[in-house]
Amino acid sequence: MQRKKPIGIFDSGVGGLSVLIEIKKLLPKENLVFLADQKNVPYGLKTQKQLEKITENITRFLLGHDIKMLVIACNTATCYSLSHLRKTFSIPIIGVVPAIKPAAKKTQKGKIAVMSTPATAKSSYLKKLVKDHAPTSKVLRIGCHGLEDHVEELNYQAIRKTLPKFAKRIENFGADVLVLGCTHYPLIKDEIKKNLNPKIKVIDSGKAVAQRVKFILNQNKISSKEKMYEIYYTTSDTAKFSKVASTLLDTEIKAQKAVF
Repeated sequence: MQRKKPIGIFDSGVGGLSVLIEIKKLLPKENLVFLADQKNVPYGLKTQKQLEKITENITRFLLGHDIKMLVIACNTATCYSLSHLRKTFSIPIIGVVPAIKPAAKKTQKGKIAVMSTPATAKSSYLKKLVKDHAPTSKVLRIGCHGLEDHVEELNYQAIRKTLPKFAKRIENFGADVLVLGCTHYPLIKDEIKKNLNPKIKVIDSGKAVAQRVKFILNQNKISSKEKMYEIYYTTSDTAKFSKVASTLLDTEIKAQKAVF
């Protein structure tokens, strides 16, 4: 039965768990299959062709679990692969992009900062989002080299050492809204806020993605009525992923190895 089929979610690593958390809050009865492609992290160092191939292989793997919908819980993969995947596969596919539109509504100074991976920061996708949704605002795009890797390891010493330099750029720019344009960053939102003026609004796309998932499920009449399972995969070290995921989700996670 279509309703009982799981939602497939993937990211280059643990960052996608920030999106999974929001989906679980809003849609607690949905079955989920999550894949962390840690063998290929970080995606920001890949070309568009490489990302299209990688994400296509991931989608085929998740389709092996008979998923009813795919969520790309990665800004970089969305920016470079969403169009390709939608052309290749017929299931509903939802991406996650930096929350420029809500940021433009929230800013009073007309100055928005975006923290993302270097690849997302320089992407034409982000440039178009800014042009379409924040044409009258000044937008500072910060490619936070290395930060995704530190979150992947939950290396708080490195995180705390790295964040001040990005916070300084935001302060000097005078932004009153900060967009977390990488799904890894909401997992350290409290650490980020410690380095910022408390008046700066910090937003991400997690809740909006969950709302979009709910809308598509209702539109297609495929919402689940009964929670049966959650499955977690990684393309790398299962013990390592399980430990970090268990900490982030505050429950025991036992990941399986994905090979494709």
